[in-house]
Amino acid sequence: MSDKSMSDIVNSTADVKKSTVAVIDYGMGNLHSVAKALEFVADENTSVIVTSDPAVIDAADRVLLPGVGAIRDCIGEMHNAGLVPSIRKAMAEKPFLAICVGIQSLMSHSEENGGVDCLNHFQGNALFFGEKHTDHDGSKLKVPHMGWNQVKHTINHPLWADIDDNARFYFVHSFYVVPENKAEVAGTCDYGLEFCVALARKNVFAVQFHPEKSHKDGLQLYKNFLHWDGKP
Repeated sequence: MSDKSMSDIVNSTADVKKSTVAVIDYGMGNLHSVAKALEFVADENTSVIVTSDPAVIDAADRVLLPGVGAIRDCIGEMHNAGLVPSIRKAMAEKPFLAICVGIQSLMSHSEENGGVDCLNHFQGNALFFGEKHTDHDGSKLKVPHMGWNQVKHTINHPLWADIDDNARFYFVHSFYVVPENKAEVAGTCDYGLEFCVALARKNVFAVQFHPEKSHKDGLQLYKNFLHWDGKP
């Protein structure tokens, strides 16, 4: 091999830009397991960063918003940490994924805790399943909805790539989202009623389930996210 061709290879390798994905840390997410799942499916040119620094989020190529617990606390901590402007900027500019309570935080409003105003990226509300939530045969269903359930794809989307329709994902939640624009529903689930578990608009995708707890299909969704260019 000539010196020139070897130099070309070295230079082309050096020119490979490392892609970064920021996992937003506002004190209300299962950050360790989310980051580990992303790192498991990431290639050598992808760096996973757990951060509460707005500057790091602004500079990242992709952004993931996790969430667990009460929505009032989640929204409050986002504001207290000064992260809301960076979250809004990321949703406007780059591939963005929200998971679990993250999807609820993107709605206009949640009826949890007597009513909480959310980030209003998707117009609509997060509603409680109800104390008397029942299955189609009238039998009482437990709240929270917890465990494995099938997810039906309602649109073709890059984040569903190589994931079977009606694949099973892991859920833990008492509230479900009801968007005003039904065309933004990307996936549904049945738990006494058919409800939305995935939303999509341009470069933003959000899911109610926990991909990091959903074995191979959850890992596939994370892998799809790391390769997504933000286009529907």
